[in-house]
Amino acid sequence: MKRTPIKSSLKSQFQKGRTCMLLLLVSAMSSAVAADIKVNSLPALQSAISNANAGDVITLADGVYTSTEAITIDRQGTAAKPITIQAQSILGAEISGTQGFIVNSPAKHIIIKGFKFTHASSSAALNAGSSFIRLTQNLYQTTGNGDYLLINGSDQEVDHCTFQNKNSLGKFIIVRGTGSQIAERLHIHHNYFYKQAQQTGNGNETIQFGLSGFSLSNTNSIVEYNLFEECAGENELLSVKASQLTVRYNTIRNCPAQFTLRHGNRCEVYGNYFLNTPGLRIFGDDHKIYGNYFEACSVAINMGNGGAEVADGAPLTSHDRPDRNFVVYNTLVNNITNYVQGNRKNGLGSVATTFANNIIQGGGPAASITGPYTNGVWSNNIIYQTNGIGDMPASSFNETNPQLVRDASGTFHLKKGSAAIDAGTGSFVFAVSDMDGQPRKGPFDIGADEVSNATIKAQLLAPSMVGPDAK
Repeated sequence: MKRTPIKSSLKSQFQKGRTCMLLLLVSAMSSAVAADIKVNSLPALQSAISNANAGDVITLADGVYTSTEAITIDRQGTAAKPITIQAQSILGAEISGTQGFIVNSPAKHIIIKGFKFTHASSSAALNAGSSFIRLTQNLYQTTGNGDYLLINGSDQEVDHCTFQNKNSLGKFIIVRGTGSQIAERLHIHHNYFYKQAQQTGNGNETIQFGLSGFSLSNTNSIVEYNLFEECAGENELLSVKASQLTVRYNTIRNCPAQFTLRHGNRCEVYGNYFLNTPGLRIFGDDHKIYGNYFEACSVAINMGNGGAEVADGAPLTSHDRPDRNFVVYNTLVNNITNYVQGNRKNGLGSVATTFANNIIQGGGPAASITGPYTNGVWSNNIIYQTNGIGDMPASSFNETNPQLVRDASGTFHLKKGSAAIDAGTGSFVFAVSDMDGQPRKGPFDIGADEVSNATIKAQLLAPSMVGPDAK
């Protein structure tokens, strides 16, 4: 009987094994290749999402779709190959009905782009455990009581969206977290918040960033280049209840509600434009308020009169006494009330506030302080044509014309030759940017404007500069 040589048999087995490996590799590569998937129904959209791989682009045809179930996302892309879920054209696909997109753990590196959401409120969420989710160029006008968007997960981005026409209880954006930790490293920018009708009661802010239970945790998030117009809601427009949040280069115009650092510490608020609003209210410790522009506000800057001291064990829900806050290099023009600390029965006032290198021109008294203002530092401010100095110490200001002129941007800037130029004093090295986003170079100019030829990176925002159609 003829036998097959062992060597030949081994060679044959090797070739078969190599063929199998190549087939498996080709199959794996084929399944990993990004796909361009077009769908025209919500069931097809959900199926495509449920089977998506990194780099896939899922496009929903333009039209109006009525949802009855949540559109859930739990797939993972990568930083280099995110999964994109988009409308065929910007705002061309509308999701109405009762449910929206719910992004769950462990979803990661997902882009949701170009949708119009008119479904029921409190039906859109970026839940805990999801991360690196980007919501961009969407319009939110959801219906009924509830919130437009909930963010629980960290490392999320919301940009170039419009949130508009809210006529019922709830918020445009609500930020939470997990346990006592607020969501971290969020980036909320270039959005348009427009027309939120006034409501009675508490909890109807435009953006509620945290709760008292999260207030001592650090968010390290940024809210920037957003435009707020005609948002009333309640008395708080942006309510910050977290620590280490940066709020910069936003425009707040014709809103009868205020930005409030309600709970938390070590926030930075700079380069913002406040026009015809109740301005900025401050509680908590170690905040840095600089480079902001306030014009025609009912109140410009309101240093809170503390109701308790959290550092001594008071409940986190307290109006925490403001301690060691800096209010420097701001410009206040023609405000009904300029710098105030309001009344509170048995109030603790504030401690060690620094108010320096600010310009106050026109409007009511320069400063109106009620209650304890312990160890306050007043220094090197410019006052001009106000209705008196009020409670500002005589040694803390110069009464001179700062030569502010309204320029093409629509806001008041320093005229060359102003006494404010290079006149800043004190060591406030954190105040490195002015109202135009230009770098400050020492000695700094008094007020929010630094006269400079550097590139302008911030300005008074118009609707064309934010939202889905921004250029």
